[in-house]
Amino acid sequence: MMNLQQRIMAFDALGNEMRIRAEAGDEAFEVLCRQAYLKNNWFTRGNIEQALLAWAGQLTEEKITNWLSEYSIENETTEKRVGVINAGNIPLVGLHDMVSVLLCGHRYTGKNSSEDNLLLPYFASLLQEIEPGFKNRIEFVDRLTVFHAVIATGSNNSARYFESYFAKVPHIIRKNRNAVAVLTGNERPGDFGKLGIDIFQYFGMGCRNVSKMFVPNGYDFKNFFEGIYEFNDVMQHSKYMNNFDYNNAMLLMKLVPFLQNGFLIIHEDDRVASPIAVVHYEMYADKNELVKKLDGAEEQIQCLVTNEKLDLKSALKTRQVGFGKAQSPALNDYADGVDTIRFLISI
Repeated sequence: MMNLQQRIMAFDALGNEMRIRAEAGDEAFEVLCRQAYLKNNWFTRGNIEQALLAWAGQLTEEKITNWLSEYSIENETTEKRVGVINAGNIPLVGLHDMVSVLLCGHRYTGKNSSEDNLLLPYFASLLQEIEPGFKNRIEFVDRLTVFHAVIATGSNNSARYFESYFAKVPHIIRKNRNAVAVLTGNERPGDFGKLGIDIFQYFGMGCRNVSKMFVPNGYDFKNFFEGIYEFNDVMQHSKYMNNFDYNNAMLLMKLVPFLQNGFLIIHEDDRVASPIAVVHYEMYADKNELVKKLDGAEEQIQCLVTNEKLDLKSALKTRQVGFGKAQSPALNDYADGVDTIRFLISI
């Protein structure tokens, strides 16, 4: 039986191996990347590398120890079998749940999306090579049948099904969320390049990607478009541009006013979620009214991107990040604001 320190050190070593593969790779890993791309064309080598480097930066002994220091995790726990239904929108999106389950001393049973069923098993196998104590504690299945608790991530529609199906066991059910940016008109030129990272990283498909901007009344988007032009390489990705062309045509047919720069469309819309290659915006006149609106939409917002902290009343208050930081969550930045570790040590 591994103690907590052994589990922490195993993930520290996994983080090192992730960095090595991101920066240099080997033949087997490059084959894996090609296979992942053929299965899901959104998973480019560059996007996989970004995900690995982000995780390598978090999976260190120091950061994991600091993260877990807030909890009482016993070296030997009453282990449970935790079923995890993973999304497949960005590379390794389900890794945080696997890390959390295993660090808490439980057994992990994962059901992967068909969009991403190669990367997580690969790194799970690598973890087992690093620490053989995980050999019989990780499995991947096509259907969850045996479990004591469940963590499931999906669309709003699938969440309703999950809530019903898993009603009799402890569970975390996650729904659709997106990041929202608040601009004030005081942005510096470099801020828009950072905001571009929040919009375009992983082609905007992550729940922490900015899909909506709030801007002051009469806002001039000239500097915004100039600042994000460095991300024009998305034009080389055929699936992204197919989405751009489709949404461009649909808005033209509907006679909806919009702005575009050849690879990103922005138009006024009160919805938080937006299609690929589109960012919605909404104008505001008063910050107090904006705060009320954001608090009211808290359940749709994963994080808030802003250079000026807002005095929010909802849980969104603690999920404010600076420009360029939306897709760089710390280990304790829990999806939907639900504390996964506290859940896992309570089951």
